Amino acid sequence: MGPIDELWEILTLVSVVAVGGLAMLVALVRGRGGATRQAPRPPQRPSDRDRDGDGRTAGADEDVADRGGGVAVDLEPEPITPTLERPESARGRLQRLRARLARSNSAMGNALLALLSRGGLSETDWEDVEDTLLASDLGVEATEELVSSLRTQVKVDGTTDPEQVRSWLHEDLLRLVDPSMDRRIAASRTGGHPAVILVVGVNGTGKTTSVGKLGRVLVAEDKDIVFGAADTFRAAAADQLQTWGQRVGVPTVRSDQEGADPASVAYDAVTAAVELEADVVIIDTAGRLHTKRGLMDELGKIKRVVEKVAPVGEVLLVLDATTGQNGMRQAEEFAKEVAITGIVLTKMDGTAKGGIVVNVQRKLGVPVKLIGLGEGPDDLAPFDPEAFVSAIIG
Repeated sequence: MGPIDELWEILTLVSVVAVGGLAMLVALVRGRGGATRQAPRPPQRPSDRDRDGDGRTAGADEDVADRGGGVAVDLEPEPITPTLERPESARGRLQRLRARLARSNSAMGNALLALLSRGGLSETDWEDVEDTLLASDLGVEATEELVSSLRTQVKVDGTTDPEQVRSWLHEDLLRLVDPSMDRRIAASRTGGHPAVILVVGVNGTGKTTSVGKLGRVLVAEDKDIVFGAADTFRAAAADQLQTWGQRVGVPTVRSDQEGADPASVAYDAVTAAVELEADVVIIDTAGRLHTKRGLMDELGKIKRVVEKVAPVGEVLLVLDATTGQNGMRQAEEFAKEVAITGIVLTKMDGTAKGGIVVNVQRKLGVPVKLIGLGEGPDDLAPFDPEAFVSAIIG
């Protein structure tokens, strides 16, 4: 046997002795009553203040030691307390969002200023002014009024100064938008009952999203709210509304059965709001085409059933501002079925035409109360006539 073979035998013998010694040591420890510690299961999603530097839950090991002298313990997950969002006050929000509004409506203001600042306007020029206003969905009657007023002022004053023309436009448009209309949302308890807000509209206008955003507006005003998911025909509607509510701590009353009676869900929501002594219950209804008579009749049923518990103080119609005259026809049909008290205009940040504000108010005799200016959770703004007109004129 050579020197190399002898060396390998020595190394093998040392390894065997080492392994055997380790096994004896483990056996000795176990014989003294020790237990192999398993890593305890940490609470799910611990907050940052409960974590130490290496990312483990602080105090978890101490808890295990106290309970069993090192015996493995399966910790129960601590309940998760979600961090609720606290929306900022919606007061003055339209002022902050003016830039978005101006992007979609400045073409109207710029075109009018360019026409009116020419001087020596011909009949063709005035026809161009009318066409520009009509293209903005202002409506025929309002357009005729505005052009008549502008023609008189231009004739009397004779100026072509752009700033003077801008001032005339601002004054006349503001008068048409009508700052005197009451644009407050009925969101206060009356007679011991919560305020009831019924939200209606056609498919695709952003109705459920508007309900969620309106909830945030009212939460910012320290209102206690309940959501009613009475859109039982669209599978994701109740889930969507519930998610909106969970973000700000608003409970949602819903049915687990798809296609359940919407009037029944609305009734349960108002009943729950009464029991919780909530300030407001906002009821989301299924989108429906204004031409579907049966579905339109259903809105009347929902309102009648709800009013067995508490009066409906607000019926908000959600309109897509980009639909123009088609949206006006929808509005008129909805107004025949339920007494509309206010309008929510969505998608005003896109290709919307600002004149629809004046048009819809004149057709229905009710104010635009809220406008949607983006996809963010706080991009629904209480309507401010002054800020709206200023955004159009620039």
